[in-house]
Amino acid sequence: PMRTTPVYRGDVPSPKQVLGFELGERQATAAESDKYLETVAAKSGRVVSGTLATTAQGRPLKYAIVGRPELVSRAGLAKVRWEAGRLRDPRTPDALARRLAERGVPILWVSGNVHGNEPSGTDAALKVLRDLGDRTDCAAKAVLDNALVVVLPTQNPDGRELNTRQNAFGFDMNRDWFARTQPETDGKLAMLGQYPPALYIDAHEMGGTSYFFPPNADPIYHETPEQAVGWINDVYGAAMAAEFTRQGIDFFNRDTYDLFYQGYGDTVPTTAFHAAGMTYEKGGGSPYPERVKEQYITQWVTLSAAARNRHRILTEWRQMAVDAYKQGKAGRLEPNQIYNPPNQIDRPVPDRKVRNYFLRDDDPAKRTEVRVIVRRLQRMGVRVERLVRPLSVPDFKAYGRAEAKTTLPAGTYRISMAQGQKHWIQAMLNEDSYTPFPYFYDVTAWSMPLLGNVSGGSSGAELRPVAVTAPTPPAPRPGHDGRAPKIGVLQLSTTSSASRQSVGWLRHRLEREWKLPYTLLTPADVAAGKLAGTQVLLAPNGPAPSAHTALGDTGRAALQKWARDGGRYVGWQGGTQLAARLGLTTATLADPASDIPGTLFRVKVDAGSPLAKGVGGTAWNFTSYDPVIRASSGVVVSYPAVDSPDWFVSGFQNGASELGRTAAVVDQPVGKGRSVLFAAEPNFRAFSDGTAKLLYNAILGRDPKNAPAPQASATAKAAQEAAALPSYESPIRVSVRSGDAAKTASVLRSVGAKWTERRSGDVVRYVVDNPQGLSVDHHPFAGRLPSLIKKAGITPIAVTLP
Repeated sequence: PMRTTPVYRGDVPSPKQVLGFELGERQATAAESDKYLETVAAKSGRVVSGTLATTAQGRPLKYAIVGRPELVSRAGLAKVRWEAGRLRDPRTPDALARRLAERGVPILWVSGNVHGNEPSGTDAALKVLRDLGDRTDCAAKAVLDNALVVVLPTQNPDGRELNTRQNAFGFDMNRDWFARTQPETDGKLAMLGQYPPALYIDAHEMGGTSYFFPPNADPIYHETPEQAVGWINDVYGAAMAAEFTRQGIDFFNRDTYDLFYQGYGDTVPTTAFHAAGMTYEKGGGSPYPERVKEQYITQWVTLSAAARNRHRILTEWRQMAVDAYKQGKAGRLEPNQIYNPPNQIDRPVPDRKVRNYFLRDDDPAKRTEVRVIVRRLQRMGVRVERLVRPLSVPDFKAYGRAEAKTTLPAGTYRISMAQGQKHWIQAMLNEDSYTPFPYFYDVTAWSMPLLGNVSGGSSGAELRPVAVTAPTPPAPRPGHDGRAPKIGVLQLSTTSSASRQSVGWLRHRLEREWKLPYTLLTPADVAAGKLAGTQVLLAPNGPAPSAHTALGDTGRAALQKWARDGGRYVGWQGGTQLAARLGLTTATLADPASDIPGTLFRVKVDAGSPLAKGVGGTAWNFTSYDPVIRASSGVVVSYPAVDSPDWFVSGFQNGASELGRTAAVVDQPVGKGRSVLFAAEPNFRAFSDGTAKLLYNAILGRDPKNAPAPQASATAKAAQEAAALPSYESPIRVSVRSGDAAKTASVLRSVGAKWTERRSGDVVRYVVDNPQGLSVDHHPFAGRLPSLIKKAGITPIAVTLP
């Protein structure tokens, strides 16, 4: 397709005629991108356009649909959607499905710029849009005759204008796909539901000058359909490798970029829509024209490969739905697999049948969280039923518990695995992700029921429930109970990536969900006396040492006096460390000696605490290398003993036994005031709804009764230990056996890393700080470490990338 000389009709003006420059000469702004998209739609009979969402800053998310004129008419688009729906439905008769596969077209998506500071995919997508809208040569005709193409040039226009990875609320929207907390993500998923993809291109940028396209690195999530992996590796990956080799362009694959966490722009299209989800990464160190050119090559070559394989893609797309239904009916989970030897599976998927999931709805305090999950499932095409009568389940396995005969009450939600969305159901309702081996590009746990702290579980039995289809619940109504206090949010740093994200997640809860007004404060504001009148001060994650310094003597004294005079300080992670350094708690903090790279732990909640309202006796705490807290009083949420039946871990852990019987949340008096301190982020990515309720109660709940006053000597000890804690910004972590320590140090030296080293028994843990908070794809060497470790013959315990 790249050897064909483009021939244009001339109906669509060139970018230079509309914008004053050719695409690739410089970065188009979000407004220029929109202007050119709408120009192409207005001038080409092959293109229609629309807006699928509006950002926090009021910018539209513009899309264009491209195809033959008869396909992009209202009737034509309705026909394509109807045919896609029939092919995705395993109940469709085989004869009809064969006819649709013979004459129909797959829906192919091209998107870019989900990270605002990775701009070149947008300009390339606009070039693709212009070519499909105006070219008449055989290469363009092949795509138009065999596909319907949806072009979403920028997924993050606010971030594009701000030149930030995140959107205006500080969210990395390439982690938001299943939770849909952001309007940009939600609108995109709604559009994907209307135009379900067989291909989803997600164009990114990374550090360096090379280019990544699949095949992906391990791990690949176990419920990823094999046909989709075949498309990714053998249809598209092979076509791009051939073209890049022909043109002498540097590229790599099977390294760095995995297909595991079910919140990416490649995993969700693959698992939920049975598409080939394709992450493309071009090195941002190259000149802009080169970046746009190579992004265009991958997009055009991929679309052309899809067009050439139209019948195969539609046939296998249908077959994936049929296979998923059959697997679900049999209760068979897909196994973990290795796609890149010599990697080995450390943890297989258990050989246990799962035919049904259940979500209980008999706790009024959890009704909102349950219905949020049901709504998310149904909006992704999952069929959800509700029990009309009680159901006896002989092998019900409640989350994190052993199987037991259980009678589920009427009103319980039932999700049968015997449907085309079986892979997505398992991805969202799982008890564990069954991480196959210890390489972590992102978190290892994301089960929606655990994140929401709702009761439920699974069964492998063949059941005959009396149930009806559940209506889709409405979105929760935003708001809060009672009178809102005057809230301040202390942003520990304006330059720290961790601080920006934690504050952004909190702003989303306060502004959009809880409707709680707040004032954003810096340490300098506190020193300047602007804490006056604040009743509750929220201190999200961030670098405590720099915040402690920035407060200065005046700010530190002001914050301490404010708390002693009746202020309520609520902190987490770095905010907790700052509180300890200021003498606002007797709880001691220690650096973890374990590997917990984004994992869910069941924790016990003190029913007598004001924080427990609507939470229940247990919750699921999302933990990721957070400080270990010990306290002799005020422990309101704690990790159970390791040998207790309450101890359960969802996701990867090594050495997590150190958390047994330690504190997850401590609530203590400070003079007339109070400090509520969380070890971990209670509002992770604004989707850990279960622990967010603890935070909500910490803001709005009453004070505890008869809490013992802290001793000055104990607060001094806590402050001393907190001051000694190391402070890292989005670090790289590598843990190995002591026998591999010398080789690991050699690998780290070879890339110029500087590290701290900690030994615990036979385990050596290396931590490489990342002061700029660079993500792995923009870090100078983080992405290369797994392959270098493998080449050195090291078998790591854990490799965790930023």
